Amino acid sequence: MVELISRTLGLVFREQWALQNFFDGLMDLFRGGGARGIAATFVMMMQMFNMLVTGEAVDAWGPELDLTGYEIVFEDEFEGDSLNMDLWQTRSEGPSRSGIGSLEQISVSDGALKITGEYREEGPYGAGWYAGGIGLKEWYTRGYFEIKMICAPSKAFWSAFWLQGNGSYKPETSKGGIGAVEIDVCEAFYGRPGQDNAYTPAMHLSGLNGSTEDTIYSRNLGSFRGNNIYSEYNTYGMMWTEEEYIFYVNGVETVRTDFGDGICENPEEVIISLEIPHAVNLEGVSKDEVVDMYVDYVRIYQLAE
Repeated sequence: MVELISRTLGLVFREQWALQNFFDGLMDLFRGGGARGIAATFVMMMQMFNMLVTGEAVDAWGPELDLTGYEIVFEDEFEGDSLNMDLWQTRSEGPSRSGIGSLEQISVSDGALKITGEYREEGPYGAGWYAGGIGLKEWYTRGYFEIKMICAPSKAFWSAFWLQGNGSYKPETSKGGIGAVEIDVCEAFYGRPGQDNAYTPAMHLSGLNGSTEDTIYSRNLGSFRGNNIYSEYNTYGMMWTEEEYIFYVNGVETVRTDFGDGICENPEEVIISLEIPHAVNLEGVSKDEVVDMYVDYVRIYQLAE
C-alpha cells in the first residue's frame, strides 16, 4: 500500500519513509502499541504525519546502537593545545563558495576542537567570510563513524560531519555509489523553519543506474531532532555495512538506506567542517557575527577480525 501511495503521489524518499513509519505505527496500535506502548506509538505517528505534510523534523524512534563485535580503530579526543597534523589535513583551504577556508579558523583547547566562522578584514587570503574544515589522512571502508559536537548557531554557516570518496561526483568513478559516494552523517542548518534543534543526513553520488552524464544524484534522508544541538553536545553516527548505511543520533537509529547502485566498496575520507556560506546565506548577516562549532571527539569502529 505504501509503495502504491508513494508512486501515485510522487513522494520523495523522506516522505515515503515517514509514510511507512506511520503505517507501521498504525499496525502497532492494533497490536496494543508495540514495544513502546500506545502513547509513544501515537506520538510517533503524529510526528511522521507532520513530516509527511510539512517536512518538520521528527525524533529518533529506531533501535539503540549495538556495537557488539566491533572494536575501536580510531579516536581523537582533541587533547592538548593544537590539532594533531599527523592525523588530520586541512580541507577547502582558500576561496570556497562565497567565503574562504583557512586552517587559522581551527583550534584545540580544553579538550575540544573549535572551528570558527567569522568575517575577517585581514585574513590570510584577504577580506571575506572565513571558516574551515579538516579530513583524516587515513581513509576507511565500512564500520561505525561517530562525532560528538555542538553545532554552530548561524544562518550563514552550517556544521557538518561527512565522508567523501575519490570521485564521488563523477559517473566513471562514483559508479552509482559503488566506487565513491558522499555520505553526510550530519548537516545542521540553523534557523530553517521546522528544523529547530534538528539535523539532516543525506547521500550524494553520480553514475546512478549506469548514467554517464555529469549529474549528481542526491537523497535527503529526513530531519531528526537532537537535544539542544546548538548549545549542547550530541553524538551523530553512521554504520556502514555491506548492505546499507544506518544513521544515529545520541545512540538511537534515525533512518537507514541503500541508496545507489550498491554499497560503496572503497575507502573514504572522514571530514569535519564548518561549511563556507553561499551568497544567499549571507544576506542580512552582520559582519560582526562570530560563531563556533565544537567537537569533543571523533571515533571509528570496525568489525573485529
